[in-house]
Amino acid sequence: MKRAKLFLHPDFKVGEVSPRLFGAFLEPIGSMVNGSMYNPKHPTADEEGLRQDFYGALREAGLPCVRLPGGNFVSGWQWKDSIGPKADRKTHLDLAWQQFIPNDVGHDEYLSWAEKAGADVIYTVNLGTGTLQDAADCVEYTNFPGGTWWSDLRAKNGHKDPYKVKTWCLGNEMDGPWQIASYERDPAAYGILAHETSKAMKWIDPTIETIACVSSSPFLNHYPEWDRKVLEQCYDSVDLISLHHYHSAPPDLPQALLAGYQAFENYICTEIALCDYMQTHLRTKKKMMLSFDEYGSMIRPRGESHLGLGGRQTGDMFYQFDPNKPYVRHDPDDWSTRRMRPLQNEMLQTLGTVSTMLVMLRHADRIQIGCATGGLNNLCATDREHIWKGAAYYPFYEMIHRAKGVSLQCPVECETYDVPGYAIDDMNQYAGFENVQTIQAAAVLNEEAGELNVYVINADLKDAQELEVDIRAFEGWAFKEQISMSAPEDRFNTFDHPDNIVPVCKKGAAVEGGRASVLLDPASWNILRFEKA
Repeated sequence: MKRAKLFLHPDFKVGEVSPRLFGAFLEPIGSMVNGSMYNPKHPTADEEGLRQDFYGALREAGLPCVRLPGGNFVSGWQWKDSIGPKADRKTHLDLAWQQFIPNDVGHDEYLSWAEKAGADVIYTVNLGTGTLQDAADCVEYTNFPGGTWWSDLRAKNGHKDPYKVKTWCLGNEMDGPWQIASYERDPAAYGILAHETSKAMKWIDPTIETIACVSSSPFLNHYPEWDRKVLEQCYDSVDLISLHHYHSAPPDLPQALLAGYQAFENYICTEIALCDYMQTHLRTKKKMMLSFDEYGSMIRPRGESHLGLGGRQTGDMFYQFDPNKPYVRHDPDDWSTRRMRPLQNEMLQTLGTVSTMLVMLRHADRIQIGCATGGLNNLCATDREHIWKGAAYYPFYEMIHRAKGVSLQCPVECETYDVPGYAIDDMNQYAGFENVQTIQAAAVLNEEAGELNVYVINADLKDAQELEVDIRAFEGWAFKEQISMSAPEDRFNTFDHPDNIVPVCKKGAAVEGGRASVLLDPASWNILRFEKA
């Protein structure tokens, strides 16, 4: 039997856990907007054509926040053409995803849907083809009480009261060569634009906070110098920086998926160090916070790749500009045009997502926002007709509702493994991972409620492990329960069989002298719950 140890102390605090750490990201790609969110022909559609079963399930799950309306899409989106009577709205081409955008779901529908889902909005303005004036007008339309052209137009369009959107992203992935109107080659210019736009937006509504883009991928060769040049221009006027990262593992190296936490750790630590350097460099007391508002971990087959590029990607590597590839018009009620990636090993994919969430918990002192790209599907899996709970629902739900309080340092002694280098494509190339921990953990202490929740992944895909949790420093506390979830790779949750993968309460924990010993199944997610007597 493999054995591991985990030590906890109530004085070893990281920081308060933000309630917005477990949010989601929304972009109109495929069926997420046109189909899952919006379908006027669905039996549960409301007066706006929004599916009540979908947003009702998200509200029930407690979705805290959602970043919208994109994504690469937003860098070409013209919000002013998406408001008012639908018959008068303009249809545009989405250059990012080669689709028609009829604007049936427009600015007001996005915000109305978020209200119905009970989620705070993290709104991304277009700073690609859009202008500072467009962004300022958007804040005025959205948040200003009334008496101006834009605020009165909002009332005329059916929403008299301001939406009170607090958080605004200043563009999307502005360094990416794949981005429409990218600032890849001029970070200082983007930094100045973000600075001036943030000023103007806050002059309209001084209660808002703004988020500036830093490098959208650690794979790009201008990272992290691009980030430094941006922050030199806008550090004083923005409140957070936006981090994005997607981790991929090939099917023949499934253990690489759970090694990805190291990539996220390195990215986060680099950005924190860069922000702290800029704080000293600019002689300011302001400490910059982080918004990890796009992230994901996935199994992806190896594709064609050119080794040795070292981050020197160009735009045509991402979009092949095929003149024979047609633009697609998505009917919300017809899913035949969707790009549906086959689900592989649902339990492992769930562990990949949770692994990243644990990283963010371990950096709760600096990360204030987290938006999983698959978060909506994690909390409410959908198809054309139905909704159900996938495996990822359970850890997501538990963290939303139980990870409240202060994150604690969570040192672990366990076995490790190495992953050799591999390439998925020209972008996603990995030098390999060394000393990957087979036990990944984070802990949250809620002193007011008298609860200590320890979140643990057994990243060993083959062997169970016995974990000893040392809580001798928590005098008067007792072990309450172990919640665990695991499943073979051929098991999936579906609408017809939604309970193929569900968590269970495990018994048999040995507790003696302030130490609790629990058994962790291979490739499992666990919560170890302690309470103050």
